[in-house]
Amino acid sequence: MNKKIAIIGGGNLGTAIAEGLISSGFIHPDHILVTKRKIETLKPLEQKGVLISNNNIEAVKYADWIILAVKPFQIREILLQLKPHLETRRHALVSVMTGIWIKDIQDIIGTEYTVFRAMPNTAIAIQESITCICKHNATDEQVGYVTDLFNQLGETVFIEEKLMDAATVLGACGTAYAMRYIRANIQGGIEIGFDAATASLIAAQTVKGAAQLLLTKHTHPEQEIDKVTTPKGCTIAGLNEMEHQGFSSSLIKGVVTSYNKIVNDM
Repeated sequence: MNKKIAIIGGGNLGTAIAEGLISSGFIHPDHILVTKRKIETLKPLEQKGVLISNNNIEAVKYADWIILAVKPFQIREILLQLKPHLETRRHALVSVMTGIWIKDIQDIIGTEYTVFRAMPNTAIAIQESITCICKHNATDEQVGYVTDLFNQLGETVFIEEKLMDAATVLGACGTAYAMRYIRANIQGGIEIGFDAATASLIAAQTVKGAAQLLLTKHTHPEQEIDKVTTPKGCTIAGLNEMEHQGFSSSLIKGVVTSYNKIVNDM
């Protein structure tokens, strides 16, 4: 790719994006510039060929694509700083900031720019994120580029921006829900005889395999459940006990509670 990318904000998310793009071969390291006030922590990226700087204006002048990965409370000050140097025909912006809407960005820099809003989850660190994306004023070519970019870091799906809060719950909070299930599975495994390390390996790989079945075969979970639930078998006995204890109901209530928390706190 000949395009150059500036990542404004070299924190955990910004560096994870840079690492993933380099590892995948999507872009040459010297076509990425990452900024941070204290650039000492970016030295490992620099050693891989990535450009680093503590000057956001320098980054914008360098790049065609600008990924905004700063803390939400910093965005107004930074965009006001960058605005005089943004070019509508050259620059496209991608925000990966939680809670910052496209309109929030437009209120600062205007509506004529191409702006994407993307919401990855923590699995972006291992290039296994699900990234939900919405857009404003983007060409098909720009949409294709952003899709390719985030596909290097996992899977992507375009959604309406009004669903971003829901996507946060399902895709980001959902990581914690899955971890809690895995933790409980490990505890159960220990109780029935496994040591913690073995139980952890079995539980994690089982969840990974189950998810991959759905992603690869595009089946419904119930279809895969049916394959392992034999009449009078141990699987259906365990599933029914979980349902009697409110397993599905509590999970659904948790998802809805998290969503209501986001909506009501805005």
